[in-house]
Amino acid sequence: MLNRKLLQLLGCLPILFVLVLAGNNGWAQVNQPASGRSPVQAPFALNQGERVLLVGNSLFENDLPYGYLEMALTTRWPDRQVTFRNIGWSGDNVFGAARGTITNPPTPYEVLMEQITKAKPTLVFMAYGGIEAEEGETGLPGFTEGMNKLIDTVNQLGAGAVLLSPIPVFSAGSPENTARRNAQMELYTAAIARIASERGIRYVDLFTPMQQISRQVAVSDNGIHLNETGYYYLASALEAGLGLPPRQQTISLQLGKQGPQVSGPVKWLPTGQGNQTLTFTVNEPYLPLPLPKEGGETATGAVLTISGLTKGFYTLTADGAQLVTASASQWAKGVAIQHGPLYQQARQLQAMIRKKNDLYFQQYRPQNHTYIIGFRSYEQGRHVKTLDDLSFIITWLDGQIALHRTPPIPVYQLSQLK
Repeated sequence: MLNRKLLQLLGCLPILFVLVLAGNNGWAQVNQPASGRSPVQAPFALNQGERVLLVGNSLFENDLPYGYLEMALTTRWPDRQVTFRNIGWSGDNVFGAARGTITNPPTPYEVLMEQITKAKPTLVFMAYGGIEAEEGETGLPGFTEGMNKLIDTVNQLGAGAVLLSPIPVFSAGSPENTARRNAQMELYTAAIARIASERGIRYVDLFTPMQQISRQVAVSDNGIHLNETGYYYLASALEAGLGLPPRQQTISLQLGKQGPQVSGPVKWLPTGQGNQTLTFTVNEPYLPLPLPKEGGETATGAVLTISGLTKGFYTLTADGAQLVTASASQWAKGVAIQHGPLYQQARQLQAMIRKKNDLYFQQYRPQNHTYIIGFRSYEQGRHVKTLDDLSFIITWLDGQIALHRTPPIPVYQLSQLK
């Protein structure tokens, strides 16, 4: 069998070889569809018109400044109209405890149900267990009951569900305390996996891959919550857990007497300038994830290998903009491409996702909630209209995201330095 560490990092690293893996990739193997969707062992895909809802604790809320999770999923099927809404709430559990207001009713659970219902989801990603795990083994029966009740409600809305495990605690004051906390997390991770298996729901283990990657890269600043780097790798772990192929790939060009031989989605464009000036396009299936500001050392982007070049140095450009210069021997070994039109568009798309999610956050969770839609709405309830008007901008941004998630096809040129 392949080393577990290698398996967990497959979704994060560029690949130099294609590996065909047999087995179930940790998915529950059942024959019954979940809420009218495809059987869980079928390849994961988002359908045309899908409305994806992210509901859970800080695992989802803390991604709002980055947008990595949504970006990872929305770019996988750029030709399908899919919208996302994130209602993650720090400190929340399956009973919506963190969503309570000063008035009762509504109860915290009623608030959670209202927020889920208003989003009109067709598919719900659920991230719970991290808060509940603090109760240890005694809290498992209540947690299991709450998860099943929440899944039932989602199914009644006509939506499917994907269950995510909690992530590990990276540091909790001492090695002993960290180990104790993670033992509790593993209890709840196993409980979520068991619920998914019993109900025929897709399940993604995030605990194991994030624990592995945290031993190589700093994914948290406080030992509990993920930083930007952590969310970059979490997005890759989610993709791998859903059975999606690695985002990066190796593109190869081999020079010979018969002209360049290419592999992958490469189109050779003859220029009449000989083998020392190569022009080609690459039809990438999806945009890359923008690299985090720090900690992205093991994620090098797509790798371009060009063999058969004469000795010397060569510069690669994309639509006329310089990307990288390397020697013939370096090109033969493979050079990582971390800049260019694809990364530029990916960063623009990421900014749109962040802005859209920020506006939706302000709409469903306004700062002066009590005065606008709460028990003192008689004072400032007139501002509800302003919140409603945000829907126009949010919908417009949904459209812009759809337009910008299709990767461009730049023209690359490799020229020898004189």
